[in-house]
Amino acid sequence: MAEALDATGTTDLADRCVDELSGGQRQRVWIAMVLAQKTDVLLLDEPTTFLDVSHQIEILDLLVDLNKDRGTTIIMVLHDLNLAARYSDELIAIAGGKVYASGSPQKVLTANSVREVFKLESQVIDDPVSRKPLVLPIGRHFIFAPQ
Repeated sequence: MAEALDATGTTDLADRCVDELSGGQRQRVWIAMVLAQKTDVLLLDEPTTFLDVSHQIEILDLLVDLNKDRGTTIIMVLHDLNLAARYSDELIAIAGGKVYASGSPQKVLTANSVREVFKLESQVIDDPVSRKPLVLPIGRHFIFAPQ
């Protein structure tokens, strides 16, 4: 358990009741409890919810490490399209309760799929860091003029 607490930066919270923790602390403690089980498969629903951006990246980097170092299969729901693209090998887009598209982030995240699944106009470009898709939403207050 100590290894899981250390990996999630929650060692100082070990003696506290979960009900006393902030949302972000609570989320990190839940992830530590899952990691302590050392299972071959992790199913995570929004593991970065309530976390500030630095802790989101820490958790996602930790999950990538688990996948690469231990061979842990990680299946997670992420609604942040850019984090999902950057940290996933495969994506599944669901619309109306059905699979709209599945495959690599490059295959699944396109301007058309974002329009169809999320009813949102966007531009999708290459992320300069990961070389995976980067979704730039276009709100109604901006004129969309294709170049």
